[in-house]
Amino acid sequence: MEALVLGATGGIGGEVARLLVARGWKVRALNRTQKQGDGLEWLVGDAMNRDDVVRAAHGVQLIVHAVNPPGYRNWGQLVLPMIDNTIAAARASGARILLPGTVYNYGPDVLPHIYEDAPQRPVTRKGAIRVEMERRLKDSGLPVLVVRAGDFFGSKAGNNWFAQGLVKPGKPVTAISNPAAPGVGHQWAYLPDVAETMVQLVERADTLPQFACYQMGGHWDADGTQMPTAIARAAGTAGVKIGAFPWWLTWLAAPFVPVFRELREMRYLWRQPVRMSNARLLAVLGSEPHTPLDLAVQRTLQGLGCQTTCAVRRF
Repeated sequence: MEALVLGATGGIGGEVARLLVARGWKVRALNRTQKQGDGLEWLVGDAMNRDDVVRAAHGVQLIVHAVNPPGYRNWGQLVLPMIDNTIAAARASGARILLPGTVYNYGPDVLPHIYEDAPQRPVTRKGAIRVEMERRLKDSGLPVLVVRAGDFFGSKAGNNWFAQGLVKPGKPVTAISNPAAPGVGHQWAYLPDVAETMVQLVERADTLPQFACYQMGGHWDADGTQMPTAIARAAGTAGVKIGAFPWWLTWLAAPFVPVFRELREMRYLWRQPVRMSNARLLAVLGSEPHTPLDLAVQRTLQGLGCQTTCAVRRF
């Protein structure tokens, strides 16, 4: 079997690509500059160029669409053209499309318990784009697999709360800023677990619906304190303090810093519990891949260069 991974230099794209290789797949990766390594066949090309994507996907059975603009920049101009190029490439090759999904599709009206078929009425720009991505995939009539999960964390995660809101690589851990309101639960997803779930579903592709959508349970932080305390335990330094995230700073910096603008828009996901049901996934796989939280956090901090040399972000 052969696959094309778009976004193989990113967190989830890289995890899925390496796992497919380990499972015996031949994996191509499209990148704007020449690269080598990870057992991938690296091709020079741009996900914004339809001819590049169609050419790279020739003969593959799977296209992993894990490409996102870095730093939340230019989502409105880049995201939808890239999914259209992937759809065109899948139509030409007959491939299934695999899309890492998010909770951003959902607005506060369906919280706290979310099922795959819940109405999607997002209240953010990014959420509206995610909904449109899935609509175009479903309307394409192509075989599509969408796996939605909570906030990503992992050693190579890119745009995510763990690496951009809670921790900052390169300095000793001294304090933790917790975005969650007191007592409010939150859902996290460890990238290797997400990748394993996706690949297991791909391996069952013949039994899946034409448009298949599943949600992961991931790591459920019931009161919003388990993730920051796990970071403190894994930090390897004494006296780490856990305090409230300074949301006021996102309002001041939003006009100038795209990351802060995006963090502010997602505040509603931290003010009330957000939990996606994985019942449909369990009915297919029987169990969900799950790394214990302390081990997942430790590996994440090590991968980010954080173990004893990474500071939790202080504002």
